[in-house]
Amino acid sequence: MTTSMTRGSKNPADAMPGTSTSAARQVLRLARRIERADALDTVAKPLQKLASRCVRPRIVRNALSGTSLGHPLHPMLTDIPIGAWTAAAVLDLTRRRDDTAADVLVGTGIAAAVPTALSGLNDWSDTYGPDTRIGLMHATANSTGLLLYIASLTMRRLGRRTAGRALGFAGLATITVGGYLGGYLSFVKGVNVNRTAYEERPGDWTTVAADADVAEGATMRTTVGETSVLLHRRHGRVYALSNTCNHMGGPLDEGTFSDGCVTCPWHGSTFRLDDGGIVRGPASSPQPAYEVRVSSGHIEIRSAQ
Repeated sequence: MTTSMTRGSKNPADAMPGTSTSAARQVLRLARRIERADALDTVAKPLQKLASRCVRPRIVRNALSGTSLGHPLHPMLTDIPIGAWTAAAVLDLTRRRDDTAADVLVGTGIAAAVPTALSGLNDWSDTYGPDTRIGLMHATANSTGLLLYIASLTMRRLGRRTAGRALGFAGLATITVGGYLGGYLSFVKGVNVNRTAYEERPGDWTTVAADADVAEGATMRTTVGETSVLLHRRHGRVYALSNTCNHMGGPLDEGTFSDGCVTCPWHGSTFRLDDGGIVRGPASSPQPAYEVRVSSGHIEIRSAQ
């Protein structure tokens, strides 16, 4: 049996001829250089502080985080401007005599880019270090693309359609770069993914602590297998949630407890103790909750989902 892989190759892609793999490596190296570019912090940190202040009100935080959706808002919104601008590019390439449809699509993308950018700004305000730097360049590329499309629409309305098309193609190329960096943040760095998605939670009643170990108003962190669990007693009743905040992995047992809720110490996500429901973002998924009972002096839990 023969193989096309070269001797000593560690990855099948290494043996494939062509420039696509090399180009992908170069883009990946660029992203990693951005991660290490400490100089970007001089711009990123002040902007991030400003963004954090702007999204602090609960109504703003919940709306931009997607708390009513059950998942982050930003990725869903990105489909609208990208789709509109891509369709406009296809129409521009056909060079139809009636350019109204392409103009409408460019304008639609511009309008949709505003809430998309705001939701992305909200998500970016919670990042740290390398993720913040990547996010800054992601936003820079997308903002540049938006400006190019605004200029494109202006040229189209002035009757300078060739310039308008050229600016549109430049805008599409720029937001493609921004899209790559956004994908890198989500799928390589894991920004804003559910930190509890792969937890293994017991389906059967499982003993986790002695009833006497959790006094009134007290909090205890325990484990079931490799899963961290938060226990808290309020008005004589014991509540149990996953201890890892699903937003960015903050330890809920180090948070604050008030009015039957727990607030994450990292970014302020607030969950109801009885069912894990979200009171305040940036979390967009309910916190996994457990059913709790006391049997023979021991606290037992099982997954409520």
